[in-house]
Amino acid sequence: MNQAALSPQSRHLFTKLRHFTDQKNLRNGKSLHAHLLKTAAFPGDPFLSTTLLNFYAKCHLLSDARLLFDEIPHKNDAVSWNILINNYSQLGLAHYSFSALQLFKQMLQRQALPNSHTFAGIFSAAAILENVVMADQAHCFVVKLVESCDVFVYSSMLNFYCKLGFLDDGRKVFDEMPVRNSITWSTMISGYASQRLANEAFGIFRVMMSGREGEVNEFVLTSVLSAFTSPEFVDKGKQVHSLAIKDGLSNIVSVGNAVVTMYAKCGSLIDAVRVFELSTDKNSITWSAMITGHAQSGDSEKALALFKEMHFCGMKPSEYTIVGVLNACSDTEDINVGMQIHAYLVKLGFETQMYIMTAMVDMYAKCGCIIDAQKGFDYLDDPDLVLWTSMIGGFVQNGDNESAINLYCRMQMEGIAPNELTMASLLKACSSLSALEQGKQIHAHVVKNGFTLEVPIGSALSTMYAKCGSLSDGNTVFRRMPARDVVSWNAMISGLSQNGLGFEALNLFEEMQLEGAKPDYVTFVNVLSACSHMGLVDKGREYFQSMSKKFGIVPRIEHYACMVDILGRAGKLLEAKEFIESSTIDHGLYLWRILLSACRNHRNYELGAYAGEKLMELGSQESSAYVLLSGIYSALGRLDDVERVRRIMNARGVSKEPGCSWIELKNQVHVFVVGDMLHPEIKDIRGELLRFSKVMKDEFCKIEYSLILGE
Repeated sequence: MNQAALSPQSRHLFTKLRHFTDQKNLRNGKSLHAHLLKTAAFPGDPFLSTTLLNFYAKCHLLSDARLLFDEIPHKNDAVSWNILINNYSQLGLAHYSFSALQLFKQMLQRQALPNSHTFAGIFSAAAILENVVMADQAHCFVVKLVESCDVFVYSSMLNFYCKLGFLDDGRKVFDEMPVRNSITWSTMISGYASQRLANEAFGIFRVMMSGREGEVNEFVLTSVLSAFTSPEFVDKGKQVHSLAIKDGLSNIVSVGNAVVTMYAKCGSLIDAVRVFELSTDKNSITWSAMITGHAQSGDSEKALALFKEMHFCGMKPSEYTIVGVLNACSDTEDINVGMQIHAYLVKLGFETQMYIMTAMVDMYAKCGCIIDAQKGFDYLDDPDLVLWTSMIGGFVQNGDNESAINLYCRMQMEGIAPNELTMASLLKACSSLSALEQGKQIHAHVVKNGFTLEVPIGSALSTMYAKCGSLSDGNTVFRRMPARDVVSWNAMISGLSQNGLGFEALNLFEEMQLEGAKPDYVTFVNVLSACSHMGLVDKGREYFQSMSKKFGIVPRIEHYACMVDILGRAGKLLEAKEFIESSTIDHGLYLWRILLSACRNHRNYELGAYAGEKLMELGSQESSAYVLLSGIYSALGRLDDVERVRRIMNARGVSKEPGCSWIELKNQVHVFVVGDMLHPEIKDIRGELLRFSKVMKDEFCKIEYSLILGE
């Protein structure tokens, strides 16, 4: 019905209702609704009825709108259906989107003919619900009922395919469109950008520029800029930035934010800061981009300083800003600032946001506050996979490997499928516990879940087997990895070295170089350890010198310690002493402690006393140093010095920590601590130990007696 065909009274009511709709004036709108009921204009007048339905829908009173819709007797045209379908889908919530699709089915059953506006709402609802079947059906209707030149409906269909990652289908729709506008182009570019296909996104942008089929506006520019997220794309990002300046679009807030974010993600923080400082209209997204950019680039102190500045400017942070700040606290391990941010996010009402809670749990775990991390984890009733993985990783990082494995078992019971990072953390836990059987079970879960031997799982698996002493399994995994990173090489070299296969470890290091893998400082720690175990002094010295000369790696204290150990094990104690005194690195107590142990082993008590006194001068807090020095003075018969060392030890509050060991037997880990009597089978265990001790003593006596007789 045409508005001109309305009576003057109806036209007056229509105008007033449209005015109340624009203002969302519920009181006056409902009063007018009452007037329409009183005068029988509703539901008799279809034009006013549809306008009244639109009023309730626009005011988000959808339950009232649905009741009103059901009272309208004749709904043969698409207008009333479209009002509800589009308003349902525009709210972006799953249950409303479901209602939109149900309404579309009823519309078809009533034989009401859908139009372009109907399909736009249906594709939006299907995207929210990820309902591919309904979208495919709607696609068929579109082909049948809508002309291909209808940019509006085909752009909605394209948006569905791109949002769900069906880029091949989306590209087919895009290529078949005879007419495109800037929304079409920006949708296709955003689709590629969301899948990290930067070259394809930039390629579409260049095609658009060459044909000038659509207007280059802020939506197109923000879409293409969002595709550039790594350093190799910074030059392309600069080209788009230049175009934004040329077309006078760089002052638009969304474009400025996209430029800052692009430079930050591409690692060009200097350019990001320059654009940020020149921006006259900063919002929370601008600040968030800078804070996150500095945090991801390792400059967490600057990120926290920016957040403080943002707070003083009176700018309210978004959820993404809080996540960036929490990540910065994680990197700096600044628990005090982290706790302040926690209190602030609770004040802002963000404590129920899953990704914020994940960042907070990660922050507490990395700061060593694992109990607080677990409280954050337990706060949410339905944690997602990322939060489960973050909590498991937190336990492993803090050395609570048993809790990590237990949490994974709970995760399995709740039906949460793991990802690669979950499995890598669990394998690291098994490595730390030397729990081979549990490691094999985790390996079985890796296979069951369809994960390949790519990094990080392949590296974690080879490391686990190597650290648990199962070198054949570790080597099998290592050889089957499609690509080996330096962590994988280090794990195998370390495993061979620690299991007495020093020559094999050195051969593997040579193979690593032949394959073009670049060693890091950990590689040389493992290589020098292998030389130490095999007594290869000259080879060790050669590797140590090649670090800086050949590979450009500055030796750390660990490498100096390996060299002292190499010389000490070979009995070159004076050379080891000279090496320590000539070293330029600040080694503190580390190197003297190694020399002291070597002197004890080679019974060079005088030099051992010298090394021990050096440790006393430096204020060592390790009980082993005092025990070793006391034993050396006792062997030299210097009882006064023995007593002096013990007095110093007591005065400094140094106490000998009890030894601890564990063994895995029948999938159960048994832990033993010196003096601990809590094991349920402690009596039987002590009885067996006494029996073995007696057997050993008897065998030792037999050996000594045979030596005396010369047999």
